[in-house]
Amino acid sequence: MSRSAFPELPPGFRFGAATAAYQIEGAHDEDGRGPSIWDTYSHTPGRTLGGATGDTACDHYHRYPEDVALLRELGVEGYRFSISWPRLLPDGTGAVNPKGLDFYDRLIDELLAAGIAPAVTLYHWDLPQALEERGGWRVRETAEAFADYAALAAERYGDRVERWITLNEPFCSAFVGYAEGRHAPGAREGRGALAAAHHLLVAHGLAVRELRAAGAREVGITLNLDRLHAASDRSEDLAALRRAEVLHNEVWTEPLFAGRYPEHEAETWEGLADGPWRRPGDLQLIGAPMDFVGINFYRPITVEAVPHREDDPEPRTAMDIGVAEPNPYGTRLTTMGWPVVPSALTGLLRGLHSRYPQLPPVWITENGSAEADTVAPDGRVHDEERIDYLAGHLAAVVDAIAAGVDVRGYYVWSLLDNFEWARGYEQRFGLVRVDYDTLTRIPKDSYHWYRGLITAHRARTEEPAR
Repeated sequence: MSRSAFPELPPGFRFGAATAAYQIEGAHDEDGRGPSIWDTYSHTPGRTLGGATGDTACDHYHRYPEDVALLRELGVEGYRFSISWPRLLPDGTGAVNPKGLDFYDRLIDELLAAGIAPAVTLYHWDLPQALEERGGWRVRETAEAFADYAALAAERYGDRVERWITLNEPFCSAFVGYAEGRHAPGAREGRGALAAAHHLLVAHGLAVRELRAAGAREVGITLNLDRLHAASDRSEDLAALRRAEVLHNEVWTEPLFAGRYPEHEAETWEGLADGPWRRPGDLQLIGAPMDFVGINFYRPITVEAVPHREDDPEPRTAMDIGVAEPNPYGTRLTTMGWPVVPSALTGLLRGLHSRYPQLPPVWITENGSAEADTVAPDGRVHDEERIDYLAGHLAAVVDAIAAGVDVRGYYVWSLLDNFEWARGYEQRFGLVRVDYDTLTRIPKDSYHWYRGLITAHRARTEEPAR
């Protein structure tokens, strides 16, 4: 697609931008905030690139009016952000932190004054460290604590929040955090990761119940589902693909949208799946109706069989299923090493729509690219690759809508360059460049392109109605 061409989304389609608390807020020990598992993880030597932490990040905690002004100038109708659980409840349960509650009051009111609808994610990976020390997501008590936290947030902010997202990418919380160890809390377990996956779904179900009771307007969850392909037609690769479908997608979609556990889970987990963490009634709780499902998408994955190393002293884990990520697509890679294949997003959405007739409306809650951004002599950031990426993926959304998928809106990832988890500050996803030494914000060319897209969309879809 030409850079000058704006994808034409249907009337009523809405545009937004997204961030997450630990990635931008900073102020990690200010105003009563307790530590999260990401504070602990990032302060552990060797866990993050260059020892980076979210202690300061983008300093959004102090600079949020400037960031809301950037959103207003961008022209977005919605802003997806997450609440820091340990900022509201420093120990995860018990005493509430009034200054934490007040911060999100100020942020939400600033957004509303700018004409921007708040979309709140309750959990974007920053579990209070105190709860991890009591078992974390391995234990059901954490899901119950999450329900209490959801009730607190809904009572305080429910009159002003348009859209509630219970969890962001539970795949990463459960498997990257508790099986691979590449994310907080840095565990490498099998049963623990599977218990975490189930308890995250239970937490979602309990939170939906609390949000409904509080009169929430729209309630959903965000999943990072993957478009998966086998590296070849070898039986080993096809078997690896089958296991990967369970791990990446069906662990979440089958309970949420079909009221059942994955058909092939026993062969995927080698008998570990049906653990004592499952209780009667859990599927009904998890599968409660939602108003939407959020989809985060960045790239497709190609799967090939990789045998388990017999000399590995670690026990077999939930992630040890023979998944690799070669790039057979012949396309450009982002600086994350991810292939750019917009048609994979169309295929993912169409497949989801076909498989689950009761699928709720879809929002793209994250999509964007990390690029090698530099400040040019003219003082601007000319990120043409990101513009091409966004244009291509929004065109893929147009194609999915044409095929019958009910996609309502799109939140670009991300408003700001930020702390990219274990990769520290090397990867830049933002429409706005952040100088991490001065914290100066510089809107990139992609920011201006996205603003132009939104302006053109409104002119095309709203003018005839007047």
